[in-house]
Amino acid sequence: MRLADRTLAAARVVGEMGILSAQAFSALVRPRFEVAAWVREMEQIGVRSLGVAAITTIFTGMVLALQTAYSLPSLGVKYYIGTVVSKSLVRELGPVLTALIVGGRIGSGMTAELGTMQVTEQIAALRSMAADPVKKLVVPKLVASLVMLPVLTILGDLLGILGGLVIAVVQLQLTAGFFINDVLGSLTISDVTSGIGKSFFFAYFITIIGCYNGLTARGGADGVGRATTDTVVMASIFVLVADFFLTKLFYTLF
Repeated sequence: MRLADRTLAAARVVGEMGILSAQAFSALVRPRFEVAAWVREMEQIGVRSLGVAAITTIFTGMVLALQTAYSLPSLGVKYYIGTVVSKSLVRELGPVLTALIVGGRIGSGMTAELGTMQVTEQIAALRSMAADPVKKLVVPKLVASLVMLPVLTILGDLLGILGGLVIAVVQLQLTAGFFINDVLGSLTISDVTSGIGKSFFFAYFITIIGCYNGLTARGGADGVGRATTDTVVMASIFVLVADFFLTKLFYTLF
């Protein structure tokens, strides 16, 4: 495929995702509200992702503390471990790693669910009954992601800092009080706001990409498999690219 054709195809996909976004947010504010479906999706997306998010962030905090202390010992960096771990996790690593790990799980799940419904013509059946597939299927996933991914990010930040605390006390012979005071003295409202703000954008990208690929899946089980793979790749790329621009934006604002 020529470069021009690839560019047009990419532009078409972005445009169609923009249309899906407009339809989803329009349906979100339009009664009747499917609260029960929202809660079910929150349990599926948030509660069931807690384990993988916790493991990812707590060991990231531990590794970050070890690498920082042992890489620059002559500078006495170990006495600022709380600052390094907390700021790195809260502003950057917490939201990004949570979005990548949890996003891969929930995004692929959305694509597989909607893709299966698409190729088995269940979505066509919904339309034939005058039901809006976007309101019934996409909106609950969007609401759940926008609520639960920031919550998972906050919990991940706390667990990552806890992991750094364990290493600081056990490995570096610092006191728990010293580490906690360093964390509390270094973190600012802008740090917390920046990290949580990013997670809302990441949740939006992951959900729209996952739902779009599911709704446009074609070709039976093989097509659903390709769509699921595309979701993981596209969501990861969008998260990393968006992180760069959001970091610049939040540093400018705060």
